[in-house]
Amino acid sequence: MNTIAQAAARGGVQPGATFDALAKLVKDTLGVRLFTVMELDHACGVARRTYTNMPDAYPVSGEKPMEHNRWSDQVEGRHETFVANSIAEIAEVFPDHELIKSLGCESCLNLPIVVNGKVLGTLNCLDAEGHFTPERVAAAETLKPAGVLALLVAERTRHEGAENG
Repeated sequence: MNTIAQAAARGGVQPGATFDALAKLVKDTLGVRLFTVMELDHACGVARRTYTNMPDAYPVSGEKPMEHNRWSDQVEGRHETFVANSIAEIAEVFPDHELIKSLGCESCLNLPIVVNGKVLGTLNCLDAEGHFTPERVAAAETLKPAGVLALLVAERTRHEGAENG
């Protein structure tokens, strides 16, 4: 299987090839049920879903306003990974907690991807209650370079599309 760097180098199929390789790496590293990537558009004040492994429940291009709460303080403000290991903890910060639970997910890990001091987006990993043990949280940190690569490929692809469009 292609590594994420090999996937990123492929032309014509971006950012999908890179996101697919990232999803495989996340699954191999953490064993998650639901994986999405959200990109933060600070200028517009919204977060946009740019990748999902469950498009029926969480379609690509879904968008939601960026809210100010303890999640944003932690992830956007301090650039720290957010972990909730129960549906009650998820419900405190995510209004879609019922949908999350209906998919068999009751824990989440949101990994901020930071470039040049700015959060470009998050890798969102969800699975069964209690899934994100200290060992898995530590393993998630190793995904940051791959997340940076994937988000920069997505940004570059949009930029090239704007230049050619």
